[in-house]
Amino acid sequence: MKNEEWQKLKSMEMDDWLSFINDDDELGLTAVKVKSKAPTADEHLVAKFQEINDFYKANGRLPENNMANISELMLFKRLDSIRGNDTQCHALVDFDEFNLLPLTHEVAEPAAEYKAKKQPEPKPVVKEINSVEDIFADDDFGLLGDSDDSIFNIKHVKSSLIMPKTVARRERCKNFEEYEDLFKQCHAKVHSGYLEMTKFVGEQQIQKGEFFVLNGVMCYVADMAEREKKGGKVNARLHLVFENGTESNMLLRSLATELYKDESGRRIIPTELDFEINEEDQSAGFIYILSSQSEDPRINSISNLFKIGYATTPVAKRIANAANEPTYLMAPVNVVAEYECYNMNTQKFENLIHTVFKDVCIDVEIADLQGNMCKPREWFSVPIEQINTAIELIVNGQIVNYRYNPTTQKIELKQK
Repeated sequence: MKNEEWQKLKSMEMDDWLSFINDDDELGLTAVKVKSKAPTADEHLVAKFQEINDFYKANGRLPENNMANISELMLFKRLDSIRGNDTQCHALVDFDEFNLLPLTHEVAEPAAEYKAKKQPEPKPVVKEINSVEDIFADDDFGLLGDSDDSIFNIKHVKSSLIMPKTVARRERCKNFEEYEDLFKQCHAKVHSGYLEMTKFVGEQQIQKGEFFVLNGVMCYVADMAEREKKGGKVNARLHLVFENGTESNMLLRSLATELYKDESGRRIIPTELDFEINEEDQSAGFIYILSSQSEDPRINSISNLFKIGYATTPVAKRIANAANEPTYLMAPVNVVAEYECYNMNTQKFENLIHTVFKDVCIDVEIADLQGNMCKPREWFSVPIEQINTAIELIVNGQIVNYRYNPTTQKIELKQK
């Protein structure tokens, strides 16, 4: 700087000196950046409440107490906390576009006037923390649901590990009147003895048109989508209608899991007395299930050995000479079960049962009284409960969708 310029600066007033320095600041050293104003507590509250508004706008409902969806759970807890705080409710009244808060716009005090009043200091409250729910409820500082840096924003995680996009929830059934009479009829039939409630025992029992009881509420399988095999498991999306007027699109395997978990979970089926026999009905014979008393090691070493047959005469008369007939393994037999059939082709019924269990038909030769070797074809190594299930599926016409798996020893859905 030249001497004359220095002398000029010395004679300047302070304001003129600062103006000179600022005007001559080619490098911008004296420029001061204005710091952004930190959001106030009220602005922070409004931003938090706006997230609840956005959720309601996108979903048409309030956030629910859903532990399976942490983000929604946070919004639920936040709204619950705001609703229980009069100060916050009044502060947010102008931003409550969906009337989510207990105050109304007509009677609420304007937010600006309310905030201008001096509020008494609240007394400190010591809260007990005994569970995760208590922790969520005690989040007075909003630490569990903050903005972009929230611990619940999932990053760098494989899509296969993220919650599924479709989560079945019960919602109000808008056309419940179409199903209401079905529930009334089902109750009437249960009360009169035409239907009975039995324990749920397998996924194969879930079919369109069936009734179940889940957590004390009767539900109806109104529809079932085509079964799909994923990860080695067969599944299907259901349309379930519940007696309380709600509906769900739960998966078949999910419903089965819930029915297994529910100790009172039941399936509603016809009883053995679901029809009356009159003089016009004609007996077509008997389907029977027998076990053998044979002492032949080749026979008595076979587990779950049963004969499934039919007779046009009473079963007791038909088996009277069992010890002398190769079809009964040349030994006395026990009657495990017998069913009298009406108005049907009993022999075709028997053939269909034999077809279901053809892979577990025993292969053994028995000599008759003359020494001739015979191969009985009506004896099967299969658990008795699976035979009863097959008979039930034949009666209701669903057997075409099932097969017997000799490995698991269970009747299973056919895989498409």
